[in-house]
Amino acid sequence: MSSSVKIFSGTASKYLAEEIAKSFGIPLGEVSVLRFSDGEFQPSFEETVRGDYVFIVQSTFPPTENLFELLLLIDAARRASAKSIIAVIPYFGFARQDRKDKPRVSIGSKLVANLLTAAGVDRIVTMDLHADQIQGFFEVPVDHLFASTIFLPYLKSMGIEDLVIAAPDTGGTKRANAYAKFLNVDLAISYKQRKVANEIENMTVIGEVEGKNIVLVDDIIDTAGTLTKAADIMMDMGAKSVRAFITHGVLSGPAYDRIEKSKLKELIVTDTIPLKKQSDKIKVISVADLFASVLNGVVNYESISSHFIV
Repeated sequence: MSSSVKIFSGTASKYLAEEIAKSFGIPLGEVSVLRFSDGEFQPSFEETVRGDYVFIVQSTFPPTENLFELLLLIDAARRASAKSIIAVIPYFGFARQDRKDKPRVSIGSKLVANLLTAAGVDRIVTMDLHADQIQGFFEVPVDHLFASTIFLPYLKSMGIEDLVIAAPDTGGTKRANAYAKFLNVDLAISYKQRKVANEIENMTVIGEVEGKNIVLVDDIIDTAGTLTKAADIMMDMGAKSVRAFITHGVLSGPAYDRIEKSKLKELIVTDTIPLKKQSDKIKVISVADLFASVLNGVVNYESISSHFIV
């Protein structure tokens, strides 16, 4: 008996899973969620998955129920005798907790990896982990995709002159440097100091930005404090324009107001996380075709290295 491929989705990422399934060429599988009055819920597959390759698409952005729903779906697929269970996690939450940066804290991303493994996952497909070493937290294969695969062709098609790639903080230097090398342009780095999380004390810019069109690149934009402050400072230093290419648009708290009030010309994000509201400054590029192509490679044991530009 040959195994078939089925793609399912958790509640939070159904909008993206539908596009991935469409690009893959199959209908999205049926999942129902029974919800109890006390808040407990029970997801179930409404079709057989016995002996099948089962892809479960779910980003784990807040609330935590999104992660737990994914765990329950993995467990359900394992108990229903799926041949292989692949968790497609476009946005891997808790990735900022990749180490003990102060005493008496958890390593959240390692705990999530343990939970996924315990639930019965056979493989992980994800995009732009906040820290590359999180791949090593898993005892199963991890296909780590990069948004540069879709961002760089789009950026090149814009034909921006006097281009400079910039990192909004020192943590993003490696990513920004890879973009700059690929495009053969200069690099700038923003240096920030914090006293508490999500609150910047001061910021400076290293590199030439006067008379340049700046493109900031990063993996996550949360409250948008760092990004908008960097954009405003660069404009004050004589930059012609400042755009940003960010993979995961968390956009929590005052993020939308900060973006609207800032000197940032444009923010380009992917659809790993759905926008909470629309903005004329924000453009969304879909990752559906990229994920569908990778899922096809997983099923057919084909190389996916061609998807990595930088």
